[in-house]
Amino acid sequence: MTDLRPGNIRKFKIHGKNGSPDFAGSEAQEDGRVSLADVRYYENVMSNVITLSVGVKETNDFLDELPIRGGEKVDIVLEDTIGNKLTPTLYVNRVRNVVSDTLENNYFLDLASEELFKNDLTRVVKRYNGKISENVKKILTESNSKGSEKLTSKNISVDDTLIDYNFIGNNKKPLYVCTWLASKSIPAQPGEGTAGYLFFETQDGFQFKSIDGLFSQSYKKKYVLTETQFQPNEYDGKVLSYSIDRDVDLQKNLALGIYSNKSIYFNLYDYEYVDQEFSINNDKVKTGGKNNISDSIQNFGEKQSRLMARILDIGTLPTGKDPEGELENWKSDPTKPTYNAPKTMVQSLMRYNQLFSIKINIMIAADFSLKAGDLIYCDFPEVRTSKNSKTNKQSGGIYMISSVCHRLTSDQSSTSLTLVRDSFGRKPF
Repeated sequence: MTDLRPGNIRKFKIHGKNGSPDFAGSEAQEDGRVSLADVRYYENVMSNVITLSVGVKETNDFLDELPIRGGEKVDIVLEDTIGNKLTPTLYVNRVRNVVSDTLENNYFLDLASEELFKNDLTRVVKRYNGKISENVKKILTESNSKGSEKLTSKNISVDDTLIDYNFIGNNKKPLYVCTWLASKSIPAQPGEGTAGYLFFETQDGFQFKSIDGLFSQSYKKKYVLTETQFQPNEYDGKVLSYSIDRDVDLQKNLALGIYSNKSIYFNLYDYEYVDQEFSINNDKVKTGGKNNISDSIQNFGEKQSRLMARILDIGTLPTGKDPEGELENWKSDPTKPTYNAPKTMVQSLMRYNQLFSIKINIMIAADFSLKAGDLIYCDFPEVRTSKNSKTNKQSGGIYMISSVCHRLTSDQSSTSLTLVRDSFGRKPF
């Protein structure tokens, strides 16, 4: 396939530790000592950090001579065929699948962002008050415990949150805390936003994004699956291969409470019970498919299909002189120190369960400009016994990139995307 022309590994340098020599991959490939056979770069909206794996073939004992013991810094520059570059600085996490004989060694180096390792050495111990979005920035960019460094110096993009939520770190790891806070966040946007955020890393840095906000973006590029040699002018590229997950499990969705659910919350502060119902027919949800999810589910959102008994998480009490004073401050205005906890919890449950309703895997020619969380537009032909040019109105349309894999081998480069959408049908635009 001419679309899968080889990309370039412009730089792959492993910095030796404790006085060990550095390894320059480009130089080693030129003299035949080492071959970087398969480079795969990963982003995922469900993963906190970037990862990369590289298949290595060596004709000497490079693995022992460097040596690689984990934690080595790696500078990388990858380029696709249209000039887009990836320039991550990653660190060796592990060496796996080592196969050796008398002639060569074959193995994989798995790399990850430095924050993955710093996360295991850092704990969040402070008390935080105010908006979640502001506190996420503090957790990532400020020292969280005595003697610890800030977790990251990378760019951080955060969608503003609507509510205040008071909490104490309780010695939890910072990446875990940010992911935990994502499920408690509501976007501060005109109208009523739906609870549910995602916390992940892309080539642009760390992202703390509302699901509503991600689906409100303009799509970045437009692709078509076609058997013709050339792509139509209105598209940015061709889909070279694809598979659609067509599995539908109504009973499972009902059991999860995707369409409608009811939660009974017990409040540990005032010993009261709170009922909260959620129906996809009544709550406004921004979607990637048709504007109204209920259009495709008939009357399944009218009655609650899942009943849950849960502890009401309203965060820590507001500040006060003593525990009794804190409790009295809260009782005077229960909504002030936190937010509408019952509604937020049922909304986020639905949002996460619904997000992966439609899933498509596609492969395109390498395009390193695409990132996890971007929207793209795809057209797929209708299935017919004979050739046709009609596009499928159900499977086509706007999708969010859930995960991306940019791959470079010795003879080709490609980008594989997992696309998701929370509802059926093509959304008008």
